[in-house]
Amino acid sequence: MDNRIAIAGTLMDAYHVCAFFDSRDQEYEALTPYYRQAVESGEKNFHIVDPALADDHRARLQAAGIDTPHCEACGQLEVTTWPEAYLDDEGRFNKEQMLRMVDRLTGSGRDAGFTRLRIMGNMDWAFSDVSTAPELIEYEAEVNEIIERNRQPAVCVYDMAKLSGALLMDVLRTHPLTLINGVVQENPFFIPPSEMLQELKSRKARAAS
Repeated sequence: MDNRIAIAGTLMDAYHVCAFFDSRDQEYEALTPYYRQAVESGEKNFHIVDPALADDHRARLQAAGIDTPHCEACGQLEVTTWPEAYLDDEGRFNKEQMLRMVDRLTGSGRDAGFTRLRIMGNMDWAFSDVSTAPELIEYEAEVNEIIERNRQPAVCVYDMAKLSGALLMDVLRTHPLTLINGVVQENPFFIPPSEMLQELKSRKARAAS
């Protein structure tokens, strides 16, 4: 049995993907077939989106042929928002909270009878407060271990126009696969999470000295 997943027409074994887009239309053109494949395969979609765009997200899935109300009713689709996932009660990013949630979800999806859980997280929340960038990159590095251990796929969606050069490189270095211009490929910039975390620790030490 081929257990690989397909994004933008590419079969792959790696599970943590950074997807860069220039527009929402481009994003849905690339990812909707991936979501639809999950439904057709009896898998679960778990999507973390901007609260202001949650209804639009559902409408785009419906327009693409996914029976959104039915999938939500039976638990095959779960749409949640940034404050319910990434952020704490004060609206700040909580890395440990998010890591625990991913670990729980990548088990609970299967426990509920689904063969796989496909996570998509829209990351635009990170650009409202640049001070969260170091903790975000720590999260992106550390979550690799959870995703690999539980063997469940996660796609982090980034708006190219909002990324600085430095943040773009850090994001690249924490994802084994990239999706750019509709093409999925192994990421030559990816480094082992332990190395990335050590570098981030060194940066903090330099900044504090």
